[in-house]
Amino acid sequence: MLQNTLTDSSTHLRASLLEANRALLAATGVSTAPADGTDRGPESVEPAADLPGWDVTTDIADDERLSVGDSIEFAKTVSDADVRRFAAASGDTNPIHLDEDAASDTRFGNRIAHGLLVSGLISAALARLPGGVVYLSQDLEFHNPVAVGDRVSADCSIVESLGDDRYRLSTTISDDDGVVVDGEAVVLVERDSTAE
Repeated sequence: MLQNTLTDSSTHLRASLLEANRALLAATGVSTAPADGTDRGPESVEPAADLPGWDVTTDIADDERLSVGDSIEFAKTVSDADVRRFAAASGDTNPIHLDEDAASDTRFGNRIAHGLLVSGLISAALARLPGGVVYLSQDLEFHNPVAVGDRVSADCSIVESLGDDRYRLSTTISDDDGVVVDGEAVVLVERDSTAE
């Protein structure tokens, strides 16, 4: 009986983690379904092209070398589908994110997106840096909410090279009214060892 309970719990945990990964990947621009429309599971995850409504801008001049001052920006509209997928994946079903009636009685007056969903746009921007990016740390300060349907932009700028392909970046997310999230990240940029 204990073995069955542990097996059931492990199966449920694995399914929850897979769904959370799929939602995060979908929100940051990675498709979990192959081009033929079949779903073969997490082993079929492939980078997707930028979708309509996504804007990426950068001033990185050299695809082989990052420098202090280089920046990248990723912008998109936070949709109802984004919020609902994130709630399902994370388990954060706070009514302020999902229920318009309940949210209308709050200080915000309407539904707002999850703070971590919005801050995930930083990861979307970093994913477009040359090389494979590995997060080492991320500090966040939340200033204002983002309503469902708002367009937000994550701007990441390299402020310091820490050596060994590690960089410290300022990270800011803004909407039409100003800064909604800011902070700082430290990343490791994996280089293609065959290119050297």
